Amino acid sequence: MTGKAKPKKHTAKEIAAKVDAATTNRGGGKAGLEDRIGAEKGGHAKLACPICRVTAPDVKSMLIHHEARHPKLPFEEDKLINMHSSADTSVPTPAAASASASKMKPGIRGSHKK
Repeated sequence: MTGKAKPKKHTAKEIAAKVDAATTNRGGGKAGLEDRIGAEKGGHAKLACPICRVTAPDVKSMLIHHEARHPKLPFEEDKLINMHSSADTSVPTPAAASASASKMKPGIRGSHKK
């Protein structure tokens, strides 16, 4: 008879999930601050709100932000600020000023911790 529904060992799926959770950058905390703001090291935040400068990774997330924070204003997708575009110079930032115009800022997933 086995012991009261306790697993005898960890499954390969469970171990792989723990390794993935430990080694993948999810963008949270102080370490993920540059990812959230779309800084020079490459961030997940691709779009910025033209009204309040809050960043979001995609149009759907920006639409959710816009409906929650700016419900009286119409949502105009063409006025969103593309943080990864080197051609967009409408919003100069210190990080954008120091970066070269030809350098793209890719969204990254992963870490060096393996």
